[in-house]
Amino acid sequence: MGRRRHRLGGLSTPRTILYTGKGGVGKTSVAAATARRCAAAGLRTLVLSTDPAHSLSDSLGVSLGGDPTAVDGLLSGLEVDSQREMVRNWAGVQGWLGEILVDRGIDRIAAEELTVPPGLDELFALLRLQEQHGSGNWDAIIVDCAPTGETLRMLSFPEVARWWLNKVFPMEQALMTTVGPMARSLLDLSMPLPGAAVFGDLERLSRNLLGMNEILRDLKHTTVRLVLNPDRMVIGEAMRTFTYLNMYGYLTDAVIVNRVFPREVGAYFERWRQLQEEHLALVRSAFAPVPVLEAPFYGEEVIGVSMLDQLGEALFASAADAAAVLHESVTQSVVSVEGGAVLRLTLPFAQKDQISLKQVGRELIVSVAGAQRTIALPPALAAMRTSGARYDEGALEVSFTSD
Repeated sequence: MGRRRHRLGGLSTPRTILYTGKGGVGKTSVAAATARRCAAAGLRTLVLSTDPAHSLSDSLGVSLGGDPTAVDGLLSGLEVDSQREMVRNWAGVQGWLGEILVDRGIDRIAAEELTVPPGLDELFALLRLQEQHGSGNWDAIIVDCAPTGETLRMLSFPEVARWWLNKVFPMEQALMTTVGPMARSLLDLSMPLPGAAVFGDLERLSRNLLGMNEILRDLKHTTVRLVLNPDRMVIGEAMRTFTYLNMYGYLTDAVIVNRVFPREVGAYFERWRQLQEEHLALVRSAFAPVPVLEAPFYGEEVIGVSMLDQLGEALFASAADAAAVLHESVTQSVVSVEGGAVLRLTLPFAQKDQISLKQVGRELIVSVAGAQRTIALPPALAAMRTSGARYDEGALEVSFTSD
């Protein structure tokens, strides 16, 4: 590819792509390959890893640290140091909670561990995206996210942050001024009340989360790409992730199916290849109309310049640009209503009398003119029962009622 330095659409907002998926599906390789392709197209590109089990350095063949490191030409890389981010963002809260636990007989080392809620280190790692996004140094930012479970835990944090900003922080000063002395007289005097540093950490974190949420919901510049292998269990998790992403308003613009066996795989793997073909059909139906990109199973590890460029060529051979937004609309959404919820699914060109629905456990099966689409329901929705459906202006709305 010829080098051509440019800004997407002439805008200064960097194109941001987040890769997520189950651990072991090849997210890091796909992210690194995409980043190399973006840089080769003339974009100042940063590939950023928020996965605690960093392997981006191994993939690129360059030692990376907690700050952007030049890799090759216009490409730089960064592996977020979650411990450093913890100190930057959580020291006040951690110190306050730690003292409370130590005063009550907890070992200091154990107290430090107990003051970090699960998933918080991944959250702080992702906040580096916000910092780099606003730096003006990049045309494209590719994020190798933590495995799906950790990523999903972070999706609801902005809503929690908004609640803190609206409900708690406006009361903080008055609360500590008027109630603080009374609390100290009524409570154990050895228990420290949260001070300005604690509320400062929480407020700063909340505002950063809201800022990050604005980046993730900028559908013109930021998208998520799901990476999976053609295995039924992996596909099932990816389907649930897809529903969650849509539910929170994040745009999935591509699904990457990695390690697909070629047709000439040989007799020993022939049955596996046939199963993969069946699973690929499920992927295409479940995620439609989101584009499905495929990468072959290679006979060697995908590390280093040559193999990453092979992977990038295979993935984006049919795409005009690795940094392009490959799909521009959220295809399904979930809205809470009184007594239940409504799932809205885009079904352009369908005929009402050709649509049928069936809920099987945690899956909703939608049939249109003989073609089936399986939607994995999040637990809260799967616990409800379907109570009705309507089709209007190219969209199917399925109502769920809580018992």
